[in-house]
Amino acid sequence: MNAATHAQLTATPPTTAHPGTRERPTRTHLSTGRIIGALFLAGFLTYGTGAIITTSITEPSDVIGSVAAHQSAFAIGAVLMLTVGAVEIGKAVLFFPVLGRPGRRTALAYLASMVVEVTLMAVGVVALLTLVPLGDPVQSGATSGALGQTLGTFALDLNDLAYQAGQATVAVGAFFLSVFLYRTRLVPRFLAMWGAIGYLLHLTGATAELLGIHISMFLLIPGGLFELAFATWLLVRGFTSRTDSPTGEWSGSVMTS
Repeated sequence: MNAATHAQLTATPPTTAHPGTRERPTRTHLSTGRIIGALFLAGFLTYGTGAIITTSITEPSDVIGSVAAHQSAFAIGAVLMLTVGAVEIGKAVLFFPVLGRPGRRTALAYLASMVVEVTLMAVGVVALLTLVPLGDPVQSGATSGALGQTLGTFALDLNDLAYQAGQATVAVGAFFLSVFLYRTRLVPRFLAMWGAIGYLLHLTGATAELLGIHISMFLLIPGGLFELAFATWLLVRGFTSRTDSPTGEWSGSVMTS
């Protein structure tokens, strides 16, 4: 038996990782976490800026006239509100590789809630955009001012209704996501618990608005602050890494570069 054959026969077999060993952080998941964090902030900026623009322009007592006087700015604001849909869907899709197989149903629930939210908000924003072409016929007298005001008020109410319904829906999916994050310690537990409580209040506030009880201004704050804190955490620290175990448990090591 020559030396080469002896080396092949005595080669050390590949070792398998011990169930309790930790999987090293991967740059892929670190980058994914940072992208998700950036998308949370981007959603705030795009929709928030668009909502501020459109709200500052519309005058409840003269909806059509106020929009007609600032058509371009109003249209830009509405488009900004509309583009948040791509941000929200992208954010939900990116959670799939992070949550892994144990979190597949949670990721699907979160994605489904996002799809419903985006669809409802799109309906509301399209209703706002219909106000732009109404300005000319109302000002020329082809359409009565009373009819224009009625249509304008309806568009504003529809947008508000669609927004609150979308927020109530996404709060459900986000609550289950926060619970999963708490259970798996993908982020610090205090942060995940903050999210779960914040989204329950978010759901309560949005539902109250749909019932005509205007208290969402206060109940939406905890959830909004959580998303800012969550986004900042992901940008700075990322997610925790998953242990190399068949049970799919997660370790407490932080995924950092």
